[in-house]
Amino acid sequence: MALGGGGFSEEPGNTALDDYVLDASGSPRPRVCFLPTAGGDNSSYIVKFYAAFAGGHCEPSHLALFNRTIDDVRAVLLSQDVIYVGGGNTVNLLAVWRAHGIDLVLREAWEAGVVLAGLCAGSMCWFESGVTASFGTRMAPFSGGLGLLTGSNCPHYAQRRDAYMDALRGGMAPGVSAEDGVALHYVDRRLAAVVASREGPRAYRVGLAGDRVIEAPLRPVVLDRPDAVRAARAAAQSDPIGVRPALAAAH
Repeated sequence: MALGGGGFSEEPGNTALDDYVLDASGSPRPRVCFLPTAGGDNSSYIVKFYAAFAGGHCEPSHLALFNRTIDDVRAVLLSQDVIYVGGGNTVNLLAVWRAHGIDLVLREAWEAGVVLAGLCAGSMCWFESGVTASFGTRMAPFSGGLGLLTGSNCPHYAQRRDAYMDALRGGMAPGVSAEDGVALHYVDRRLAAVVASREGPRAYRVGLAGDRVIEAPLRPVVLDRPDAVRAARAAAQSDPIGVRPALAAAH
């Protein structure tokens, strides 16, 4: 589930996308673990997560790596229904994960059917490449994502569109982009559903035709009514292979 933006840290008054992520687990009270690595395990970010996921509808926890206190992180992550990755510096996120072996555990969790979700860095990390401000103040291409999903990804598409198009012209693999408030729901490696927290924002498949960038719109289902949520869920589950493993990525 790749959110182009939104979720608890960007749309605190709108729980539609976060509720959809939890619902994808199929558990009535899912265990959800927050990975705030890209934000340097920022304490205020962690507090926001617990504030958003408190209330008894799930079992929230977090895993810090900069001041790591847990020996068996594999056991912790594989016991979850949902792993939710926060935003921040994508390149640093991937480097820290690889140093701690988290990249291998996340692949194992994905293959076991754990829902993987995230925003910004937590969206791009599942793909092979994207554009990021990890190297300074300007957007620049990066490669070396986890590669659970092929191609590139661009969250915050309205703000990063020009940089993403330049990267594609420079040889980056084609991919999918999403504006703030949109989530791309993958099942296995298939884009199974596109959903939005509100009317307006869009997602796109983006690639090159010759030297021209082509954007193919992906119209989202707006999660503003129970029947819309059911329609999105049915679309995601329509694959004959089934809904596991599911992968979510957010903005």
